[in-house]
Amino acid sequence: MEEQSKQVLLKLVNIVKEFPDRSGRGAVRAVDEVSLDIYDGEFLTLLGPSGCGKTTTLRLIAGFEMPNQGKISLEEKDITQQPPNKRDMALVFQNYALFPHMSVFDNVAYGLQSQKMPRAQIREKVNSSLNTMGLGGLGDRRPNQLSGGQQQRVALARSLVMEPRILLFDEPLSNLDAKLRVQMRSEIHRLQRSLGITSIYVTHDQVEAMALSDRIVVMNKGKIEQMGTPEEIYHYPKTRFVADFIGRANFLPATAKAVTNGQVSLSLLGKQIETRAPFEMAAGTEVTAMLRPEALLLRKDASLPQAIIEQAMYLGTEIEYLINLDGTTITIADNDPRRQHMFAEGETIGIDFIPEAVHLLPE
Repeated sequence: MEEQSKQVLLKLVNIVKEFPDRSGRGAVRAVDEVSLDIYDGEFLTLLGPSGCGKTTTLRLIAGFEMPNQGKISLEEKDITQQPPNKRDMALVFQNYALFPHMSVFDNVAYGLQSQKMPRAQIREKVNSSLNTMGLGGLGDRRPNQLSGGQQQRVALARSLVMEPRILLFDEPLSNLDAKLRVQMRSEIHRLQRSLGITSIYVTHDQVEAMALSDRIVVMNKGKIEQMGTPEEIYHYPKTRFVADFIGRANFLPATAKAVTNGQVSLSLLGKQIETRAPFEMAAGTEVTAMLRPEALLLRKDASLPQAIIEQAMYLGTEIEYLINLDGTTITIADNDPRRQHMFAEGETIGIDFIPEAVHLLPE
């Protein structure tokens, strides 16, 4: 999304949501002063582990929960206390929430019928929505006659037919098997890009978030830990939590030797390198160097630091190694298609890395 074309559609300002704790005498803060701008037409994902506040944030946006403090605005209009049916949003539920006694057509038509829309117009809109979702000809079937993927498509069609300003997703793919999940992920990506509908998506699946999102909001303990594009979140995490939650990461101690014009010199795995200083530091500062598994290399080279291969796993697209380097376990992903053999478990091997892939975190 081009910077100049960004328009804030939905705005959250200092949102707080508390629930009574188990004793009934105190409160648990599920969402802790969250502020967020969601842009018109973007796909934004709330990502984090269970209990981080992502689903509660989505429910606050949808109107199923009311905040204890803060403000939610849609197109600069305060909707903080508005009920869900007044918010011009549609929610795709995790369990589809289809009416089992109704046909596919009637499930999709339900919201339009509630608006007293003329029958001919309803039929036209429903059939168009079913065709968009690849469900043409299935309107007379009941949900139990459909596969899980088809049921998810019906749930999507029911939301899209309402032509909402914002489409909300609450972990919609979690009930599908792995192959269907990838197919539906691709379908949601295609639909959102072709329709240009603003979408807010909740998931704990990092790959899903990376594949779908324009921006990712990583949440932890009710707060926003970091927000940015998938590339920013993956390559330049601001905290160890984000680095560890998004993909896989190795953390190695290092010390800044010199800092000049935003560049820091340091020694890492026996190599002198210079890399970007992502935060304020001075010579002598203890830092943590993050290296993704794909940035590490194994070589039969005695001049490199030597490590022992503890585990080797062939995964098809890559070989994953767990190696022991002076008591530290490091994960390496070897996806070199030219490699015709695996290094053996118990073998001693040289370890190298790609200097450009080093990212520093505060110690």
